Amino acid sequence: MSAQAMKETLAVDVREAQGNAGSTCGAAPAAAPIPGRHHGHDHAAASLHPGGHHLLRVEGLNVSFRMYDPGEPFFRARRIERPVIRDLSVSVHAGEVMAVVGASGSGKTLLADAILGLYERNVRVSGRILFEGKLCGPRELADLRGHGISLVPQSVNNLDSLMRVGKQIVGSCGRGPSGRRRRAARRERMLKLFAQYRLAPEVADKYPHELSGGMARRVLLACALLDDPRLIVADEPTPGLDLELAVRALDDLRSFADAGGGVLLITHDIELALRVADRIAVFRDGTVVEEAPAAAFEDPSQLRDPYTRALWHAMPGHGFDAVAFDDAGPFDAVPQREGSDGADAKLSHRPVKADHDTIGGNA
Repeated sequence: MSAQAMKETLAVDVREAQGNAGSTCGAAPAAAPIPGRHHGHDHAAASLHPGGHHLLRVEGLNVSFRMYDPGEPFFRARRIERPVIRDLSVSVHAGEVMAVVGASGSGKTLLADAILGLYERNVRVSGRILFEGKLCGPRELADLRGHGISLVPQSVNNLDSLMRVGKQIVGSCGRGPSGRRRRAARRERMLKLFAQYRLAPEVADKYPHELSGGMARRVLLACALLDDPRLIVADEPTPGLDLELAVRALDDLRSFADAGGGVLLITHDIELALRVADRIAVFRDGTVVEEAPAAAFEDPSQLRDPYTRALWHAMPGHGFDAVAFDDAGPFDAVPQREGSDGADAKLSHRPVKADHDTIGGNA
């Protein structure tokens, strides 16, 4: 498939997106118009539409993997295609934190990978992704990575244990006078971020193992912010932190949004998400089953989907009422461990090389 055809498959013309402005974003049915609500979802008070469009808009995203059937004998296994994300739609406005909440193993990390243009060789991706109103194919998304869209990864192990923190943040700047000027400018920017996020200048000379968990998280955030992104994708930014440090980490993301940026917060911790998020997208079985303002979680009668209401009742402040149901109603939600056979494990079991018409096959 040509690069242009790939782009058309994974994107939508801006005119078409604007023409469908009244369509539902997410799997929940459209509700009657209310103040602060249009194109199928609620807006936070701080939500902005510079240029008349969303900061990020994902429409009808589908992600599947071509692989050998793990249930068959190794040498006789058939090739199968396993869908992981199905018809997923979500959007982020400037000035807000949008939280995608779901169980571990439900495919949330694959949403982050799709937005960042990180595709495995055996993946099939289709759908529409717009950033700042512009359609984006795989190549455009890869170009935006670190230059408009930044990732705060799940684990502090993403820091190189053999390199001092300052060198990791500043990065390679080239040689000669121009390289020295670039290095000095980036170091100055790093020290400003350190001051903003309560890190001493001496942290730049430390190795990752010399940092506390909270310090390492703030270093990852400084890495993400160094090039002044418009959007941060924060993929489970709080695991391993105690409550105080986790709240501080999310407060830093809230501050970024309050300054005019956008945050897509991917997490399984709905209680922490509600502390900082403007809107919540509830993720189940590879798609968004409901998108609601954070204020709706103060009253379960405002929540439309049975799964979302079950999550509300299971929260500690609501008595840990676990409700069992199937697809037609309340169910028994048993979250998978991260790294289990769920979708967050990337389904990389014996991958088959992607066909030429697979988006991301040449990524």
